[in-house]
Amino acid sequence: MTELLLGVDIGTSSSKGVLARPDGTIVRSAQRAHDVSRPRSGWAEHDAEAVWWADFVALAHELLAGETEPVVGVGVSGIGPCLLPIDETGRPLRPAILYGIDTRATREIAELTERLGEAAILARGGSLLTTQAVGPKLAWLRRHEPEVWSRTRRFLMASSFIVQRLTGEYVLDHHSASQCDPLYDLAGEHWATDWVEEVAPGLELPRLLWPAEIAGTVTPDAATVTGIPAGTPVVAGTIDAWAEALSVGVRKPGDMMLMYGTTMFMVQVAADTQPRAPLWSTTGVFPGTRTLAAGMATSGALTGWFRDLVGGPPFESLVAEAAATVPGSNGLVVLPYFAGERSPIFDPAARGAVLGLTLSHGRGHLYRALLEGTAYGVRHNLEVMAEAGASPRRIVAVGGGTQGSLWPRIVSDVTGHAQEVPAEVIGAAYGDALLAAIGTGRVDPAADWTRTAAVVEPDGALRGRYDELYSIYRELYPATRSGAHRLARLQEDASDTKR
Repeated sequence: MTELLLGVDIGTSSSKGVLARPDGTIVRSAQRAHDVSRPRSGWAEHDAEAVWWADFVALAHELLAGETEPVVGVGVSGIGPCLLPIDETGRPLRPAILYGIDTRATREIAELTERLGEAAILARGGSLLTTQAVGPKLAWLRRHEPEVWSRTRRFLMASSFIVQRLTGEYVLDHHSASQCDPLYDLAGEHWATDWVEEVAPGLELPRLLWPAEIAGTVTPDAATVTGIPAGTPVVAGTIDAWAEALSVGVRKPGDMMLMYGTTMFMVQVAADTQPRAPLWSTTGVFPGTRTLAAGMATSGALTGWFRDLVGGPPFESLVAEAAATVPGSNGLVVLPYFAGERSPIFDPAARGAVLGLTLSHGRGHLYRALLEGTAYGVRHNLEVMAEAGASPRRIVAVGGGTQGSLWPRIVSDVTGHAQEVPAEVIGAAYGDALLAAIGTGRVDPAADWTRTAAVVEPDGALRGRYDELYSIYRELYPATRSGAHRLARLQEDASDTKR
């Protein structure tokens, strides 16, 4: 009888699950949409019970319904790094504070950076403190919600929350821990306990495992709720982008995954461990590996916003209109900082802009300009990586934005880089199933389930046009930064008034 691996990923705007065989064959997949709560300007939250656990349970039941083949391993990934404070019983004490798209802890970022020292933070943790970091969010919790902090004993992320619910084990994988700046020592691959005590005194730290290591087995109670047989091994899992990178064979130095999702994210396997200030240096999925990462605050979120703004037409219609529009959107340039920006500028108070609008522009021009704006952001990050001596040699494109050829084609034309598109674009859940297969010994740790379906090549004839537009894009942020920051303060004041 063929064995099955269950992989589930908890994403920003949806959760996905897959059943796969040890040879990588997909048996079944499923998806559930959910919302991000934004109770205040700059905040982004998920209810761990109503979103993370409810999605996992529903996906498990849907995927396993009527299945007769045995499930021999479970892997889970999720958005991160996140902060979910829990009490000694494992009960969530508030909604989870999400990764870098949540920008509430700017004051704490500045204070911790001054207290610990920018150079020391970079040398020890591999990354500067930004809105992506967990440490400042813990400090924010201590300051602004003391009643919650007084009951906080532990913290979880999306993947480790599901693992704890399934197994009862309090664990976190090394990669996720390496994004808990400044709480993790990158070179030593252990918790920086002195800084933990400085930032979050009394916090009990999770046991560290590598993503493919078995954290525990499904308990009888969890089996009753999920339908997964009791005793099934569960691996530690990791943050979604790294699981997805694994799923498409991004393993060797110079390999990069470019993820087209609600946000745009880049993960590149690095040949050395030298920290680079405008990027995130982290551990990889396996022991002894390192990665460089860059992430934009919006990408697919922009297209969804625009679709809602113009009355909700099918995405296919918007894509067709954009494809019929001349490259360069007839002289439009979008600054895609609608939710602030992460790398490489790390400015939560940055704001979006559209430059060049005339009465002749229609929604096709604007939709294409949004796609091109994200492509300019990708190019900016790739240039920063190249300046750090880490220009990618191979780019694999993944995520919902790869469906249809327009968006990847625009990114290749703007950046000058070819992109491989895998045959399977299931996403991080597919990598979770692979981690479960590795952890349970069903496949070799070097196993690769990737099959390339297409290669998107850049159109050299468009290079000059996009070079000019990109130079305008790079000028736009410095020219609008002061005004954008003032507007951000006004938006925050308006949000405070509504409370």
